[in-house]
Amino acid sequence: MPLYSPLRAFAAFYFCYFAYNGLFGPFWGLYLDSLAFDPWQISVLIALSTLARIVAPGLWGWLADRQGRRRPIIISTSLLALLVFAVLCMHGKTFGWLFVCLALLHLFWTASLPLVEASTAHLTRAQPGRYSRVRVWGSIGYMIVAIGGGYVMQWLGIASMPWLVLALLGMIFVVSCTVPEVPITHTLRSVVRFGDTLRRGPVLVLFLCCFLMAFAFGPYYTFYSIGLKQAGYSSSVIGWLWAVGVLSEIAVFWFMPRIMRRFSLERLMLASLLGGVARFGLIAFDIGNPVLAVLSQSLHALCFAVHHAASIGLIHRFFAPQHQARAQGVYIIASFGVGGSAGGLLAGALWPHGGVVLTFGLSACAVLIGAAVCLKGLRPLPAVAN
Repeated sequence: MPLYSPLRAFAAFYFCYFAYNGLFGPFWGLYLDSLAFDPWQISVLIALSTLARIVAPGLWGWLADRQGRRRPIIISTSLLALLVFAVLCMHGKTFGWLFVCLALLHLFWTASLPLVEASTAHLTRAQPGRYSRVRVWGSIGYMIVAIGGGYVMQWLGIASMPWLVLALLGMIFVVSCTVPEVPITHTLRSVVRFGDTLRRGPVLVLFLCCFLMAFAFGPYYTFYSIGLKQAGYSSSVIGWLWAVGVLSEIAVFWFMPRIMRRFSLERLMLASLLGGVARFGLIAFDIGNPVLAVLSQSLHALCFAVHHAASIGLIHRFFAPQHQARAQGVYIIASFGVGGSAGGLLAGALWPHGGVVLTFGLSACAVLIGAAVCLKGLRPLPAVAN
């Protein structure tokens, strides 16, 4: 399914945006560990990327919906993220300095994604599943950097991390300038208001499921690489294990049009949560077993790719066109923002007492609750005209 020009621009943005994630996710914790921060400080500094998602997506989404334009915000916030890192984050390695710098960086860095998601969902609305063919380029970017980053760290050392981050932020800004403006279609005034839609039972259940999945991922993004290092894995192997997860994610994103023709979004959401129970349970059970490590990473196909595609599809179905950016913002706030922050911070408190077993056991319990909530409360709502 070839991509026409606007979608190619969004695919390039996803590639660069998640290439940054491919560096930050697997290796930023190791970089902070090399600076001799303790587990709580590491969890706080990493949680800043998720804490920013509590404030930024709602703010920028509201502004975009109000102005009827997304492109200027995508470009300006990408530039500001680059400048903040270049001017501030490259200098100083104390906890207080990095706290302030990273808080500012992520306030701007997290702004663009919900706006890009809303635009891509709108452009692909006529062909369910096509969104995933665009989003898959983010997974490809993530995988390339996750693999390559491990070898670069072994070659140049972990101290090269800030320079690599700076280069990737520069790439994000460059591609943000190519992203087109996607007009926001306004339906009749009689359409249900944003707050009324948000209070509907299935919508609340959806965002609760997203919260619980992201809560489970909090320990993963904070301590998975550190746990692997403690189990004896090298930096290059750690990079490959992260890449296994992304490879499975890419496969699912590519075949998502077929998957969505066979299964409802509600069933896909349930399957993703059950996959999360299995994945985090395997990590807690024996992270040092290479076979189980590969198997648990393969389940990323369910608990990230399927979960994310189902979430985007349900949000696009439930909310009116003029509410899409705010709805995507609420999704990021509830999941990566509140959920990811809470899970990561709690993991920082628990890690010294129970390590991998306790923190990832908590993750498995969180998604198990999510599966029960989804099974009972996520029911189809009438689609809003798009």
